[in-house]
Amino acid sequence: MLLKNQHQALKYDTGSGELKNWQITETYFDPETLGKVEAVFSLGNGYMGLRSATEERYAREVRGNFIAGTFNKFLGDKEVTELPNAADMTEMSFTLNGDTFQLTDGEILHFDRTLNLKDATLSRTVHWRSPSDDEYKLIFTRFVSLANKHIIAQKVAITPLSRNLTLKLHSGINGQMTNTGTQHFKEGVLRLYDQKIMKLEAHTTESNIDFAHFSRHAFTLENSVITPKNTIFMDRRKIFTTFEPETIQQNETITIEKISGVYTSRDKDWKDADQALAIFAMTPNYDSLFKAHRKAWQTTVWEQYPIQIEGVDFDQLAIRFAIYHLTGMTPAHDNRMNIGAKGLSGEGYKGHAFWDTEIFVLPFFTTSNPKIARQLLEYRSLSIPGAVRKARDNNYEGAMFPWESAWLEDGEVTPVWGAADIITGEPTKIWSGFIEQHITADIAFAVWQYYQFTGDQDFMEKHGYELLFATAVFWQSRLEKKDDRYEITGVVGPDEYKEHVDNNAFTNYMAHWNLEKAIQYYDLLQQENPELLASLSAKWDLQSNYQKWREKAAKLYLPQPNAALVIPQDDTYLSKKIIDLTPYKEASQVGALFLDYNLDQVNDMQITKQADVMILLYLLENEFSPDVKQANWDYYEPKTLHDSSLSRATHSILASDLGDKDLAYSMFEKASRIDLGQNMKSSDAGIHSASIGGIWQVVVNGFGGVRMLDGRLYVHPHLPEKWTELQFPIYWKGARLHMKITHDMIEITNTSNKDVEFVLNGTEIVVLADSTFTTN
Repeated sequence: MLLKNQHQALKYDTGSGELKNWQITETYFDPETLGKVEAVFSLGNGYMGLRSATEERYAREVRGNFIAGTFNKFLGDKEVTELPNAADMTEMSFTLNGDTFQLTDGEILHFDRTLNLKDATLSRTVHWRSPSDDEYKLIFTRFVSLANKHIIAQKVAITPLSRNLTLKLHSGINGQMTNTGTQHFKEGVLRLYDQKIMKLEAHTTESNIDFAHFSRHAFTLENSVITPKNTIFMDRRKIFTTFEPETIQQNETITIEKISGVYTSRDKDWKDADQALAIFAMTPNYDSLFKAHRKAWQTTVWEQYPIQIEGVDFDQLAIRFAIYHLTGMTPAHDNRMNIGAKGLSGEGYKGHAFWDTEIFVLPFFTTSNPKIARQLLEYRSLSIPGAVRKARDNNYEGAMFPWESAWLEDGEVTPVWGAADIITGEPTKIWSGFIEQHITADIAFAVWQYYQFTGDQDFMEKHGYELLFATAVFWQSRLEKKDDRYEITGVVGPDEYKEHVDNNAFTNYMAHWNLEKAIQYYDLLQQENPELLASLSAKWDLQSNYQKWREKAAKLYLPQPNAALVIPQDDTYLSKKIIDLTPYKEASQVGALFLDYNLDQVNDMQITKQADVMILLYLLENEFSPDVKQANWDYYEPKTLHDSSLSRATHSILASDLGDKDLAYSMFEKASRIDLGQNMKSSDAGIHSASIGGIWQVVVNGFGGVRMLDGRLYVHPHLPEKWTELQFPIYWKGARLHMKITHDMIEITNTSNKDVEFVLNGTEIVVLADSTFTTN
């Protein structure tokens, strides 16, 4: 028997006092919907991401532990580089008086599983009646340490309620994990040290990365340390120990601690597995680890990003949920790594980085933690060789960044084939890796945005100018001459339901922006740093390219608003067939359209997957009038299915700009529930990184009204009617500003030692150093 509440699987109000709006609780156990909670409740620290599968195993679970930057490619023509699923160290099997603890057997008298965002811990409380009619209380807790990036800590407390307990625990390290059937590891050494520490070594098959996994256990009975008898088992890619403590009396509690660690040869301080063992052996107990972990979250996360929302409890929880996952999925420790489209919470998109990082996630770090933002952009700088190779392979010049990225030197790693075509039954070809090229301009845009917010000249000289120039070299080689103008034909824009289109507005405008910025900074360096310009010119032939930029940028076709002020999404979109999208917009299933049509058919309809022209109006907002923005909203939003998780956040921000507070808030609500909401199948393959970043953008850039236009800071809040107060910090040119916004007042505190100038609600103001500015 399973406890179920069909109305609400997740509860958002279980936290009280200091934990109010800090907890999400799963209220019943459902073996059919394990993936949702495994991903949404996943634990991470940027080095590793651990799906929150239960200690005991179930048929439909997807266990996963992903170590950032450890990509491997399985041998085969149809395979691409992916982030391998490392050995599972969380599995624990309990036999209680002869009955195996399984929630699909016996009866669940109580169940709750809670993610505590404040402490970044997962806890589970179960009152279980076994098939033998014995009752037990089991409490599970775990965390992935933010203070020690290698460590997973687990604690299990078991109390027999009906009679004395004979316990058998089977626990260890399981290296038999795969990526949906693909095994990425060669078998390595298995060993038990001093009857305490289990070790499993593994080695990736193609990328030659060494992994060293360790686990150890400790037992206490009613606060007294005990040493159960144990037996070690080794199997192929697997090492486990069976522990059998003495009889546990009724109502006494036995507590089991399991401390595990993973180390790889990608670690900058890696020497070998023996050194890793020595480091792991010095790891303290659960309570000491938790104390350091909790302090790290408090000081480096919650004090760094103190966003407060008054008025709607769920919204406060949602922004904390976003910051929690932004922290857990970002490899802040290493600039050779980037953020996957599913973070580190699942196999979705194979751990690859997309434009999601630069356009949706990076703005959070650019304005909240510039050091991390810089490292994420340095990844793109370090991956220029792979982008150059992609350009060369496609007969272009400069740096053509891949749609999907993994290794720095990989170049393009987008799979060629995808889901089945509903009409033909054949696999659908994925064209993004070939012709979704706007990402090259997206990266250039992120570089410029970072520079404008931070003034980081050192970054520009070491990385930024080269990125702007190398991407512009690509665009000038990509443009096609047609009569007296240049065009960009045969692409996929942000709307991936339109393939092989000509003159996608977003792509053309962003390419033009990229060329203009390259011209601007070439002129600037000519005056201010001719030595650096000479060095970059020698590498990228900038003298010749500069003339091409000027000539081609001036003649690049930019689709203009028509008589109805609508910007054509591409050359043919406005002439395509229009159908009633109501059933598909209201469907709970993403991609419901493809139950009735295939992609070729959708390609001939006025149907948009996600923000396309809309995101152009957001990123380059000062190039379009309010009337043009409204006309394009009115035309395109009804035709947009929001089948991409990143779409509604963009629309919410634009709705704020257009003065429709109710619509902006409605879009925000839907965006914030993509992962956090009650749809228990929404996140099986992992959380949606772009959507998570988009939630923050809605709060700060939309409702908070923070924008950077032409290198200046603007603040024009649009507080939702349901909110009474919003507080958040931002960095501008090295100064930290704390914003407090209500319906009647705006208070801005400058905590830095220099004055800050910006435009507030259309008025230029100066907030003096170490002072507070207030307006009514």
